[in-house]
Amino acid sequence: MTKPNYDFFRAYDIRGIYPEEINEEVAYKVGRSFATLLHQENPGKKLKVVVSRDVRPSSEELQAQVIKGFTDSGVDVVNIGLNSTPTLYFAVGYYGHDGGIQITASHNPSQYNGFKLVRAKARPVGEGAGMEELRELAETGNFFETDERGSVETFEQTLTDQIREALKQADVKKIKPFKIVADAANSVGALDMQAIFDQLPCELVPLYFELDGTFPNHSADPLVPENSLELKKQIKTLKADMGIALDGDADRMFFYDETGHEVSQAIIRGLMAQIALKENPGATVCYDIRPGKITKDMIDEVGGKSVVTRVGHSLIKAKMEEVNAVFGGESSGHYFYKSEYGTFDMPVVLLLKFLQYISEQNKPLSEIVKPYERYYHSGEINSDVEDKEGIMKEIAEKYKDAEISFLDGVTVTYDNFWFNVRPSNTEPKLRLNLEAVNPELMAQKRDEVLAVIRK
Repeated sequence: MTKPNYDFFRAYDIRGIYPEEINEEVAYKVGRSFATLLHQENPGKKLKVVVSRDVRPSSEELQAQVIKGFTDSGVDVVNIGLNSTPTLYFAVGYYGHDGGIQITASHNPSQYNGFKLVRAKARPVGEGAGMEELRELAETGNFFETDERGSVETFEQTLTDQIREALKQADVKKIKPFKIVADAANSVGALDMQAIFDQLPCELVPLYFELDGTFPNHSADPLVPENSLELKKQIKTLKADMGIALDGDADRMFFYDETGHEVSQAIIRGLMAQIALKENPGATVCYDIRPGKITKDMIDEVGGKSVVTRVGHSLIKAKMEEVNAVFGGESSGHYFYKSEYGTFDMPVVLLLKFLQYISEQNKPLSEIVKPYERYYHSGEINSDVEDKEGIMKEIAEKYKDAEISFLDGVTVTYDNFWFNVRPSNTEPKLRLNLEAVNPELMAQKRDEVLAVIRK
């Protein structure tokens, strides 16, 4: 096998092409490295972790090697099998285990695979929170050594327990008998959707629920517009009330109204923030720095406290714990709740609360969200750039009369338009997200900023 260069250790997870980058040897080293890190952080404790996998062809063997890495390090393992990433998070937090690994490459194509890692209470491992140490351990092989072998148990109850706990977060009797088309992209989200809809009065129309890690119908990335074409068609053909799309490990959720139009993540985030703030008046809500000003408007309208974070699910969750936020949302479709057993992605809880909310509104989803469609967004635009830092400095200088933030890349804010330019963690690219008060200004300023980026 090709010797890895370990650049697949990223800000939020570990991810690369199988088997050139991610392979069985790497999986074993990840298990050993994470076991070593957990031993360092919990000296003398008998550790128990959870391991789960997505549906990719390579995931089962990678899972076996991760488990071997743990057991060779004296760590006991609970194997919960084939599940979504939120189910892995739930298992770690709810049962009080010391950490966990999900074998997944999220929305990437079938030839990719990787690992998402969490500590106790599903606290994420990421940039500045253990990822650098993990990479060094994997590279050096300086692992924790013990003569004691860890045990392995298989546990198949997790999803059932997860659904039971989620149902406590909403009043199912108030949910109307909606017809809902859900696209699982042949991945593990099908398990979660089937399990929760079995408990609801709604009619579920399953789209691509057959588990197949080669993703034969379309890639498991809802952000790619062509991937939602069949979902939109089915919503309109079947006269459904709404649609749902999930990514490859089902930790991101996207909603479509009865016309097939995708509901802005910023609006969903604002609505769900308002629901969380009704339950927790005056509490804190976190959201990432990419433009989506309607979220802040909606938090302010109900007296909540908003905290802007860097982009990245692991970074948002860490900030939520730091500021004791009750809810958090990322522009890419991640949604997080604080619970007594951890702060992490809970898309099933989000779905239940959302369905109860739109049931109580007693009007079509398109009419519910229309008043919040106040701003016009460019979408995320990627540009190949070698001198990322230099271009961002130019942007800051050009727009120096604006409000400037360097929290994540450079964010420029005027009264009538605002934008963020941030660097890719893994590629020579800059990502632009721009928003304005009308479509003409949005297009003008988008092109103006792109001219600086792409000169």
